Amino acid sequence: MDFIQDLFWPGNTNLASTLVLLSFVIAAGIYLGKLKVGGISLGVTFVLFVGILMGHFGYVIQPDVLKFVREFGLILFIFAIGLQVGPAFFSSFKEGGIRLNMLAVLGIVLNVAIVLAIYFIDGNTSIEALVGVMSGAVTNTPGLAAAQQAVTTTEAVDTMSMGYAAAYPLGVLGIISAMLLIKVIFRIKTEDEIKAIESESEATQTKPYLASIEVTNKLINGKTLLQLHDIIHCEFVVSRIMQSDGTTIIPKSSTQIRVGDKLYVCMTPSDLQSFETVLGPSIEMNDEDWDQAAPENVVSRRIVVTRSEYNGVALATLRLHQGYNVNCTRVNRAGVDLLATPGLRLQMGDRLTIVGDLNDIDRLTSKLGNSMKRLNQPNLITIFVGILFGIFVGSINVGFGMKLGLAGGPLVVAILLSRFGYKFKLVTYTSSSASLMLRELGICMFLAAVGIGAGANFAETVFNNTGMWWVIWGFIITFAPLVIIGCIARGLYKINYLTIMGMMSGGYTDPPALAYANNSTGQDAPAVAYSTVYPLTMFLRVVAAQALILCFM
Repeated sequence: MDFIQDLFWPGNTNLASTLVLLSFVIAAGIYLGKLKVGGISLGVTFVLFVGILMGHFGYVIQPDVLKFVREFGLILFIFAIGLQVGPAFFSSFKEGGIRLNMLAVLGIVLNVAIVLAIYFIDGNTSIEALVGVMSGAVTNTPGLAAAQQAVTTTEAVDTMSMGYAAAYPLGVLGIISAMLLIKVIFRIKTEDEIKAIESESEATQTKPYLASIEVTNKLINGKTLLQLHDIIHCEFVVSRIMQSDGTTIIPKSSTQIRVGDKLYVCMTPSDLQSFETVLGPSIEMNDEDWDQAAPENVVSRRIVVTRSEYNGVALATLRLHQGYNVNCTRVNRAGVDLLATPGLRLQMGDRLTIVGDLNDIDRLTSKLGNSMKRLNQPNLITIFVGILFGIFVGSINVGFGMKLGLAGGPLVVAILLSRFGYKFKLVTYTSSSASLMLRELGICMFLAAVGIGAGANFAETVFNNTGMWWVIWGFIITFAPLVIIGCIARGLYKINYLTIMGMMSGGYTDPPALAYANNSTGQDAPAVAYSTVYPLTMFLRVVAAQALILCFM
């Protein structure tokens, strides 16, 4: 029975016992993290607490192995995060998201200001402990990892981990408490906010909208579709035209429209009035009606882009009209329909809605790929090339002794690759399941290693007067900035409460708080706001945590 002692006895550091320990910590942490208290669960973060518990009871891992597991897990996690948020990172700076992002940035500034105030006023709490407490208070694991990259001693790394663990539980509760306080202060009724967000969504909706228009304006008689684009200043695609004699055709830019024609137009809902003013009234004809009216061989099909050579190619360059006599009305990307404008750049995994002759569609299908099996194959070259350059970028001194490190470097490179990778013939498409697996595996490895490393001294450090103050400081760091930015968002800018909830969750990169917001409202508005501020705040929290360490150690 010696093998049992070799595998499970505290203090053993052989390879088999290390793998058993890591597997147990991760499996138990994930299981316990699914348990809900008051509708809230800690998720994979519970892996950290199981690791601390096992470290407390004497389970250890060789320092070099522990460091490798921690750093490699961090790189996998942060790189997957970068690929996920990259496409939204640049679009989040557009007009609709600027205000939310600026409020979220203000929250980060207030977090840092409170940490500095505590550091200089208290005088007894180290900056390493406060950065760990701040990372736990704002539930931001990459920030903790970035700060740990900036220190050189194991003691400092463990101190940050213990501060993080002490502040994290009240960090989640603090975010939700701030949401509830804002609701009470401004006497908000969730039902009214839901109605307001639904009305606003209907008024500003930009996703593709299909409408049937009958041409009655004689002034338009004989105009081509190309000329119609000059008359109606908006983006649209005419899928099919039913001519006055009942013949249904697939139009080209040179196709003339005449009084009595019926057009099946893909546009945004806000442009419908323009079409009715210029062409004529909308009529009751849906997809089924158009399919029945179409010639026998004219159909509508969806084609998936699975050939890497079309990654980043503008839709206009496919020459669908001239080369295939088909129309593309919309593009579905990650579950979201986009209007098929000529300048829209395709990405691997895009689903194109094509209308035309079945034989022509088949020719286009063979060109674009349409192979789901190919999408299931992970693009490992891009991942490891990105990690390689991420480590390189993270090692560069960017001034004042600062480096982005193994957290910031891969994050920056992943964001850039997800947006501009097609220019270097790198395919960044990753299926949702593969991306989630990469991200969860990385964060679990990181949290398990951090917990085991910090566990030996956790109880004597945290469960005393020092630990009590860490919890208090953490709650203040969590709660005060959220109340301030929440009051500004609602009182000054009159932002919808559902959006404020999402902004608070995204500003603190906290999925449990987002889950609470979604479950309590039944709307996706919090998730939209979350994704709007998440990319920028994730990046800035990584930089802020590391900057505090480099400036004050």
